[in-house]
Amino acid sequence: MLQNTGKLAGCTLFITGASRGIGKAIALKAAKDGANIVIAAKTAEAHPKLPGTIYTAAQEIEAAGGKALPCIVDVRDEKQIGDAVEQAVQKFGGIDILVNNASAINLTGTLETPMKKVDLMLGINLRGTYLTSKLCLPHLLKSKIAHILNLSPPLNLNPIWFKNHTAYTMAKYGMSMCVLGMAEEFRGQVAVNALWPKTAIQTAAMDMLGGSDIGRQCRKSDIMADAAYSVFSKPVGFTGHFLIDEALLRQEGVRDFEPYAVEPGHPLLPDFFLDEEPAGLVKQMEEHGATPAFKSATAPPSGGPIEDTFNVIQGILNADVVKSTQGVYKFDLSGEHAGVWFIDLKTGTGSAGPGEPPINPDVTMSMDSADFTKMFSGKMKPTMAFMSGKLRIKGDMTLAIKMEKMMALMKSKL
Repeated sequence: MLQNTGKLAGCTLFITGASRGIGKAIALKAAKDGANIVIAAKTAEAHPKLPGTIYTAAQEIEAAGGKALPCIVDVRDEKQIGDAVEQAVQKFGGIDILVNNASAINLTGTLETPMKKVDLMLGINLRGTYLTSKLCLPHLLKSKIAHILNLSPPLNLNPIWFKNHTAYTMAKYGMSMCVLGMAEEFRGQVAVNALWPKTAIQTAAMDMLGGSDIGRQCRKSDIMADAAYSVFSKPVGFTGHFLIDEALLRQEGVRDFEPYAVEPGHPLLPDFFLDEEPAGLVKQMEEHGATPAFKSATAPPSGGPIEDTFNVIQGILNADVVKSTQGVYKFDLSGEHAGVWFIDLKTGTGSAGPGEPPINPDVTMSMDSADFTKMFSGKMKPTMAFMSGKLRIKGDMTLAIKMEKMMALMKSKL
């Protein structure tokens, strides 16, 4: 792991979304040098599902050796950002580094993404990054070590990264385009770069998206904190780069990456937007034993592996499963065993079988029948199927994730 050098002592970092996850990890890394941290985030009161507030983060930062300024900031609100910037300048005398970490994610297709979600992602990822940068820049331009670091991916225009979640990709790439433009606009005055992880990072958002076992395939946020620290240690002339955490740390001499793993030795889940296509990543993960959400036909034929799978599903349904799930699932399968099937986990003791569900489905999952069999037998995890485009999901993503619990119950029966 990358050691602190003290280079950031007395520097002021303005970090959006710093109450938890990668943002907080970057803050704590800088705090060890004695840096000043502006925690610009929304969470002022404890969230029922997400850990940490701006105040608990401030306590951790000061315990690590830094000084903290917790500010309630929604990056869509120009006044809140402006007020936080002014408070930072008054308390610490300026701003040296901006980390645009705040981000929203919704991995659904065009027809399934409500405009409220589109506006949220564009508002936080793109507009929030642009606006926060705009308001911090007058102060960054006064610093001799000025950096803007956006946590956003390389601009990979392979259509595979657009077709399953166009709105999210547009919003995330908007952050990257800010790097492309501002790096040139402020060349020689402010270093502007992007940083993206090679593998999935265990955060609250990843846990919500990936289900119960996703953490084992992730690295800890420490790797992004170390990579960010490396960027901040570079001169202002180091600008316009789209950096990958592992590659950057290798340049710094780091060779052992096992300490960054949540479960050392376990295969890691590659992150979105990198050069290798998702289908190839799925194959790679399956070959290494990884354990990683989910087209249209008429009535399915009788017999075969799909009917066998649904017979097993019917056998494990009970009132407790229904009570804990409260969802109706439709499976639209293509390929050799094409057909429509359903699982009703909302009424009675549950039911499953061929044809349309008895009531409107909360979730519709479309995929090839062969992949469906692999998924329910544990040979393909839903996360990997979803990432590769083999699984398309319409409807409630939270309920889609709950389906993974049923798959875990079935492993020993298929």
